[in-house]
Amino acid sequence: MDQKGYRRGSFQSSTSDEDMLEIAGASLDFSMADDDPPLDREMGGFTSYNGGGMNGASKMMDFLEEPLPGVGTYEDFNTIDWVREKSRDRDRHREITSKSKESTWALIHSVSDAFSGWLLMLFIGLLAGSLAGLIDISAHWMTDLKEGVCLAGFWFNHEHCCWKSNTTFTDRDKCPEWMSWSQLIIGHGEGAFAYILNYFMYVIWALLFSLLAVLLVKGFAPYACGSGIPEIKTILSGFIIRGYLGKWTLIIKTVTLVLAVSSGLSLGKEGPLVHVACCCGNILCHLFTKYRKNEAKRREVLSAAAAAGVSVAFGAPIGGVLFSLEEVSYYFPLKTLWRSFFAALVAAFTLRSINPFGNSRLVLFYVEFHMPWHLLELVPFILLGIFGGLWGAFFIRSNIAWCRRRKTTKLGKYPVLEVFVVTAITAILAFPNEYTRMSTSELISELFNDCGILDSSKLCEYVNDFNSTKGDDLPDRAAGPGVYTAMWQLALALIMKVFITIFTFGMKVPSGLFIPSMAVGAIAGRLLGVAMEQLAFYHHDWIIFSGWCSQGADCITPGLYAMVGAAACLGGVTRMTVSLVVIMFELTGGLEYIVPLMAAAMTSKWVADAIGREGIYDAHIRLNGYPFLEAKEEFSHKTLAMDVMRPRRNDPPLTVITQDSMTVEDIETIINETTYSGYPVVVSRESQRLVGFVLRRDLIISIENARKKQDGIVSTSIIYFTDHSPPLPPSSPSMLKLRSILDLSPFTVTDQTPMEIVVDIFRKLGLRQCLVTHNG
Repeated sequence: MDQKGYRRGSFQSSTSDEDMLEIAGASLDFSMADDDPPLDREMGGFTSYNGGGMNGASKMMDFLEEPLPGVGTYEDFNTIDWVREKSRDRDRHREITSKSKESTWALIHSVSDAFSGWLLMLFIGLLAGSLAGLIDISAHWMTDLKEGVCLAGFWFNHEHCCWKSNTTFTDRDKCPEWMSWSQLIIGHGEGAFAYILNYFMYVIWALLFSLLAVLLVKGFAPYACGSGIPEIKTILSGFIIRGYLGKWTLIIKTVTLVLAVSSGLSLGKEGPLVHVACCCGNILCHLFTKYRKNEAKRREVLSAAAAAGVSVAFGAPIGGVLFSLEEVSYYFPLKTLWRSFFAALVAAFTLRSINPFGNSRLVLFYVEFHMPWHLLELVPFILLGIFGGLWGAFFIRSNIAWCRRRKTTKLGKYPVLEVFVVTAITAILAFPNEYTRMSTSELISELFNDCGILDSSKLCEYVNDFNSTKGDDLPDRAAGPGVYTAMWQLALALIMKVFITIFTFGMKVPSGLFIPSMAVGAIAGRLLGVAMEQLAFYHHDWIIFSGWCSQGADCITPGLYAMVGAAACLGGVTRMTVSLVVIMFELTGGLEYIVPLMAAAMTSKWVADAIGREGIYDAHIRLNGYPFLEAKEEFSHKTLAMDVMRPRRNDPPLTVITQDSMTVEDIETIINETTYSGYPVVVSRESQRLVGFVLRRDLIISIENARKKQDGIVSTSIIYFTDHSPPLPPSSPSMLKLRSILDLSPFTVTDQTPMEIVVDIFRKLGLRQCLVTHNG
């Protein structure tokens, strides 16, 4: 089997010393070994915990009658043992259930234990919703701060500032309470000098916000950069990255996310909100022993927290649950599905109570369409799907190439300078174009919008014929000069967004990809929608329009095309399908548009998959070298377990521990001379019959504690992994019994097992290593 290809699936808990990983400026080594371990390191790392019997001879020091701190725990940058963790939880649950019949207090404890999961979901939903509301309000205010300030109160954003103004509806954005920086500094807002001053202030504020964000990330929480979803996928698969979901990461990510979004960089807050919600979940897990002490149970909570994060990001609770199930979770039992739904519900309700946008909606770009779509419109919808797939594949390849360059060249050593340059270029290019100057969420809202009579946007400057207007429904009309101006401005905005996002995603600031991807698709969709609308208006007698689009009718909805384009581009980048469609129809409140969204999302995925199989998150997992075994990836090599296992035929013999003949010194020598994560325990060197498997970490902790706390344990003391020991002469040193740290049921396969089966076993059971036996 091609070993490199196999490593990519990454079962390992350790790699060679050359495999250094740089995350957010910190150098992390997944390695515990300079050379390959004798066991199959590809599948190596640790074991399920069995906890054997404790009864032994009186002479033998059975040191582990009480569990030692650290035994059975995991080191940083190692994978958890799902089998052991589930077994521990079952044992804990059985003990609580049996005790509940003994006393009223034990019964209360049993009920509280059963209810603790739901209580934890409630806390996660409340905290995630509150933080999302705080981020939304702060980002909206600071985004407007780049253009001016409110005299009635500096804490008001532009929209809130003008709420109490007596200006007319058409001049609602030009109220006297809101002053641009040129009006505030030189007394007027017209003329070239005023424009240059506003331009200068816009760039200065953008640079200030982005520099503050990158300095906070670099100085206090390196893990707070990026979107966080690739790392969360890896953590949910069983990997441990200590500090990634800690309190400092939560605080810095929340603050810097507001700064990064407000700076005008081509990034969104939706992806990082998943990271923020998972930080909330991880921190709140410490309130409950059941989740604090069990890594597998904690990952169930993190799956639910990810659902709450998407729920508050898009105002889509059901979409959040499906996103967690489809995109990030590795292990998702039915119980987690219900709890995810509850956490997403509470989070959405909390955000709705805060009402951050003042419109009783959970997102800025909520929109409702009322006109039905026609079957022939599926053709442009599929074209948008093709565009989304091409854009997604192009973006992934370009962004990964740039991120690889950042890792392998000096560019990665200057994160602050990189953020400064990208922000400066973005701000300088963005200000002259009103569609890039506004926040990306506002841009998407404008593009999704269905033009009404009172709309003053340039996108709605059509030539009006009010004689044909019936109620609120406006017929298809000829585009006015404002629409044509908006079209070329949007075309320029599209080019800028396509290229600047490649360099922005992956910088050392919090950066989500959902909003920039949706913006690219929404611009392309709106351009196509207006083109279709004008085609239908001027050529309604063409065969493709006859029969369903008569003159004076409202046939084409450009905002719908923008929405479909947004879904297509987001699907092309992330490869989401079901959750993406549900999120989009929860955004629009229209079930009748599911078919166009499904057509675009599936076309986008097919086209993108034809060019490259990986979504952006999987590509970043692979780039960073995280040990993630992709469940969707097919294993094509025709090899057997014996072709992959360590040691190979010409390698040194297998390093093993015998069950009753090795001294403390012998085992300490093995530990010092090798760096493997665990060792098989055999009957004797002659028989090599497998007894069990013991972890290196557990051995070190147990021997150290025995030397410190028990008299008579010396280098010549024999270590026993058996239930009973033979009688010893009175002058011999005390023996040390370590049966309790021995895994008596390690997972084994024969050397003739096909590797497809071995890979499936790893995926479905979440193993760390598997022992290969020959003739039993």
